[in-house]
Amino acid sequence: MVRARLGNLEEQVRVAQESVAVARVQVDNTEIRAPFSGVVVAKSAQPGEMISPISAGGGFTRTGIGTIVDMDSLEIQVDVNESFINRVAPGQPVEAVLNAYPDWKIPGEVIAIIPTADRSKATVKVRVALRQKDRRIVPDMGVRVSFLSAPSAPGAPPAGAAGVLVPAAAVRVEGKAGVVFVFADDKVQRRAVTLGQSVGPDRQVLSGLSAGERVVLSPPASLGDGAAVKLAAGS
Repeated sequence: MVRARLGNLEEQVRVAQESVAVARVQVDNTEIRAPFSGVVVAKSAQPGEMISPISAGGGFTRTGIGTIVDMDSLEIQVDVNESFINRVAPGQPVEAVLNAYPDWKIPGEVIAIIPTADRSKATVKVRVALRQKDRRIVPDMGVRVSFLSAPSAPGAPPAGAAGVLVPAAAVRVEGKAGVVFVFADDKVQRRAVTLGQSVGPDRQVLSGLSAGERVVLSPPASLGDGAAVKLAAGS
C-alpha cells in the first residue's frame, strides 16, 4: 500500500516537472530575439496587436514586429543597363557618391552580378560592397556609382581584354586592318596587326604584336619593310 502511494507521488512529481519545462518554453516564446545584431529602423507592430509568422487576416495581426539593419554590412544595389553589363565583373573597383554628400567619394567593389534581367527596364542588378564604413551611410540613401577599370601595367590591355597597347601614332591604319613597324637589330619589320578599341592616346592591338616589342612612332609613308633605322638618343 505504501509502495503504491510512493509510486503515485513520484509520478505526480514527474508530471509537475514536465509542466514546468512546458511553462519555461512558453515563457521563452514571449521573448523576441533578433537573428543578428543591428539597429531597428522601422517598427511595424503596436501594443495590443497580434504577431504571427503568416498572415491570418484582420487588422490586428502582424507578420513582423520591426525591421533591423546590420550597419556593418550595408551594400549598394544598382541597376546597370544590359548593354553595358559586359563591362562589369566581380571584384571590379567602384566609386560611390551619396546624393547627400556629393563631394565624398566612397571606395567599393563589385560583389556579384545578379543572374537575371529586368525586361521592363532592360537592366541587370549588381551588388556593390562599400570598403569604407561611416555613420553617415544609412539605408535607402540615393547614390551614384561609377565602375572603374583596374589599374594596368604600361603596355597592358584594358581589364578583360587581350593583346597589348601601343601609341596610336605608331599604328598605320589600312582599311580595317593595321600595320606597325617593329624595331629589332637596327632594322624594322612591317607587321600586320588586328586592331581593337582606342584607349586614350593608345590603341589596342589584339594580335600580331607581343608585349615588350618596340614599335616605330609616327612611321613615315616612305618607311618600308627591312629598312635600317637608328634609335634616337634616350630611346
